[in-house]
Amino acid sequence: MSTKDKILVRVQSPEGLKRIELSKNTNIKDLYELVRETLKLEDYGFSLFKERNFTSEIISSRSQTIASQNIKHGDMIFFKQVAGISERRASAVAIDKISSAAASQSFQPVLKNEVKEDPVDLLLAKEDGRIKRERDSKLCHHNLNGCCIHCSAIEPYDEGYLKEKNIKHLSFHSYLRKQTSGMTGGKFVAFEDLNCKIKSGCREHLPWPKGICSKCQPSAITLNRQTYRHVDNVMFENTAIVERFLEYWRNTGHQRMGYLYGQYEVLSDVPLGIRARVAAIYEPPQESSRDSIKLLDDDNANDVEEVAKALGLCRVGWIFTDLISENASAGTVKHIRGIETHFLTAQECILAGNLQNSHPNPCRYASNSVFGSKFITVCVTGDKLKQVHMEGYAVSAQCMALVRDDCLIPTKDAPELGYIRESSDKQYVPDVYYKDADQYGNEVQRLARPLPVEYLLVDVPASTPLQPIYTFTPYTTKKSFPIENRYIDGHLQDFTALGSYFSSWPMDSEFLEAVSDFHLLIYLYKMEMLPMKTQMQPLLEAVRTQNKDQAYEFKKNETWSLLESLVGNEGGVSDGAGTSKKNGAAAGRGSSVSSENLSNSGDNEGGAGGSGTGGSTSWTCDHCTFINGSVLSSCEMCGLPR
Repeated sequence: MSTKDKILVRVQSPEGLKRIELSKNTNIKDLYELVRETLKLEDYGFSLFKERNFTSEIISSRSQTIASQNIKHGDMIFFKQVAGISERRASAVAIDKISSAAASQSFQPVLKNEVKEDPVDLLLAKEDGRIKRERDSKLCHHNLNGCCIHCSAIEPYDEGYLKEKNIKHLSFHSYLRKQTSGMTGGKFVAFEDLNCKIKSGCREHLPWPKGICSKCQPSAITLNRQTYRHVDNVMFENTAIVERFLEYWRNTGHQRMGYLYGQYEVLSDVPLGIRARVAAIYEPPQESSRDSIKLLDDDNANDVEEVAKALGLCRVGWIFTDLISENASAGTVKHIRGIETHFLTAQECILAGNLQNSHPNPCRYASNSVFGSKFITVCVTGDKLKQVHMEGYAVSAQCMALVRDDCLIPTKDAPELGYIRESSDKQYVPDVYYKDADQYGNEVQRLARPLPVEYLLVDVPASTPLQPIYTFTPYTTKKSFPIENRYIDGHLQDFTALGSYFSSWPMDSEFLEAVSDFHLLIYLYKMEMLPMKTQMQPLLEAVRTQNKDQAYEFKKNETWSLLESLVGNEGGVSDGAGTSKKNGAAAGRGSSVSSENLSNSGDNEGGAGGSGTGGSTSWTCDHCTFINGSVLSSCEMCGLPR
């Protein structure tokens, strides 16, 4: 830029007077860019004018220059902030930037074929859904090939049919059919979640708490009971799944929590219904007592998800116990949950809401491609007969929104009551109401401070089939592999337990049955001393398809052979005859602490297995050189056998 072409232009703005140096040949687009940089603005939501009364707008253009707009050295132009964005005033680059920013905040319709829905949803979307009825001998007066209003097919959301079959809630796909029925065929249907937060970016006032307006303020919310549910039934494949889960409570008296893994499938008992079929329960790290459960960070969560995905399973819900023994000899428990007290506490509803928000339901009719959740909650507690039974629930979409926006908190003394936060300097909370009956039976609207959490619940029946189903091996005569994260005697997952488990199976003839255990597969997948994660895909596929040939092909793998040799040193691997194979040790050698103590005290000459002397106080691991105490039969550091 030559000195002759340089000019100085003054810009009058709310921030004061600024000076910009530019050339006569500078185009108007670059002028807007220089003004934005000088005033340190984040966007192009402003206009420039020649007159003080904001007339004679200087329109952004690449072809127009400073000289063509008759702007001379020393002239003043006037800056004005605008709420909207004008295509005439913004350059092509500015329009691209602003459009991308606005698209992330505004509603963008999602095309139906862009949403990847669950397989069960795709299957039900293709179903006709209408309920066929037989010809009524009393009301139908036509021939067998005819049809009338008494025998024609009815819609899946027909209230009379649902009442007759004692179906309390619509299935979600029946609810979709109801919403999309009519002349438009669902063209204008768009499900949106509640919004409990202030809309950001409002230019009419200062940010909260210094200002708020009707444009950015969320509307008041009236809670309604949800008339539909995403899952209509949760079915455990067999009673052994729940019995193994309850073993921990029976042994310790402490409560327990676990995640349900299974599949979603079509439920024929409910029109267009969905059932969650549970095949296994994974127990994450946790600290529990008689009255509480505290979840800990799970470093193996990703490994569990990868194993479940390879087996064709997904996380469908969570289960927890609330059991207090009343008479141990009679096997009765206390009845502490019911209509007189509570079904779920407010704290449990908040946790269920968080878990459902973490597992949203893909939906083609939702504005943000997800709506609600298929994630279910199962509580194991005592019934009126003081017997152990299961109750299934899900929280409503309104509860999910309240939990997501941190509006719902528990009360201190009443577990059946929640509380809507009050607005503070840090957070604005809209008014939330619910409907209740007064002393005269009239329906009245009350402020949700406090809030009965029953308004947020949808019940989901939990059951087991008459004929048990087994995705994994049923343990009728053999002892099962220990469940993860149970730090009590007899339930630890270690090399000793692995050897003991394999020794009870004839691996040459029942290899697939032996490895068809969800907890065993997770243990092998996350094992660090002999990494098998990258090589387990064929084994997982064989378990999923129950392909024996593929399983025995994996058994010939070099890594598995090494594992068998290590396990053989520790607990043994059975051959086809059911006898345990050992490396240089008797099959009946004891590996418990008590037998080692007998050896060291001299009561058992020669030792428990011929390794070491009776007076030895320690031994060195041949694999990692760690020095272990004499009472240990496996290395404390690497877990390999002595």
